[in-house]
Amino acid sequence: MDALVSLLNGPRAQGAFLLRSIMDAPWSMRIQDEAPLTVVAIVTGSAWIRPDGRGAEHLQPGDVAVALGPTPYLVADDPDTPAQVIIHPGQRCTTIYGADLAQEMSLGVRTWGNSPHGETTMLTGTYQMAGAVSRRMLSALPTLAVLRAQDWDCPLIPLLADEIVKDEPGQEAVLDRLLDLLLIAVLRSWFARPEGEAPGWYRANSDPVTGRALRLIHNNPAQAWTVASLAAQSGVSRAALARRFTEMVGEPPMSYLTGWRLALAADLLHEPDSTVDSVARKVGYSNGFALSAAFKRVRGVSPREHRRLAG
Repeated sequence: MDALVSLLNGPRAQGAFLLRSIMDAPWSMRIQDEAPLTVVAIVTGSAWIRPDGRGAEHLQPGDVAVALGPTPYLVADDPDTPAQVIIHPGQRCTTIYGADLAQEMSLGVRTWGNSPHGETTMLTGTYQMAGAVSRRMLSALPTLAVLRAQDWDCPLIPLLADEIVKDEPGQEAVLDRLLDLLLIAVLRSWFARPEGEAPGWYRANSDPVTGRALRLIHNNPAQAWTVASLAAQSGVSRAALARRFTEMVGEPPMSYLTGWRLALAADLLHEPDSTVDSVARKVGYSNGFALSAAFKRVRGVSPREHRRLAG
């Protein structure tokens, strides 16, 4: 499992909010839904997107923006167009005065807007929950990441545009997977750019030694790993792995392993039938007491308190 796969094990698009918007100018929407991550792709026309406190970016056909919450942002035909619509948590849509617009602006299956023949068509996919595993990836992204059409070659936007308006059996699962694939493609292209500032642990995946150790940790977190056992499986000495891993990732192997295990545990604790003991065994701790001690030491709260706060 590499870094991008681990992202999908965090905010995986299970029942994600997906919408096609068709708009005619003037139009302006203030998004304050507090969603952890939203993908916006332009199909036709253009749009401006501006997070609070930052400059606006002009999006054209084929461009994709990834916006991180909970920072509110504006999406509009022009950055100076005053907001006409507010998107609240839960994707509730109102006027700026609070009047509901869900029915008034509905244009069919997963389609919404102010005109059925508007010049701008955009696709929005919103991940409404963020897992602890994914935060390592999300923290490496800016509040707004924009990938231009000329900077990548991806057939997923037209495919998602075709599928988003279908109402067939299993369609929600199809759309979830397409959104996941689009996000992966965008992030892979984003981090491949020099200005993408990929974090060390992401770049380290391509290293034959450190990348091997990372995959061992990701794929088998319950294994009783030591620096020595990771080094043996990576084909280098213990000292060589410790030095190389720390240089490339920014922290020692055992520190990274602990963070990964506890991030997995934090997500698993949200599952309704999980217990602290069962989660402990899945992530490499002998029992619930050992997990609780590590969890409290690193994350500042006990597993049970974490579950209560998240719930």
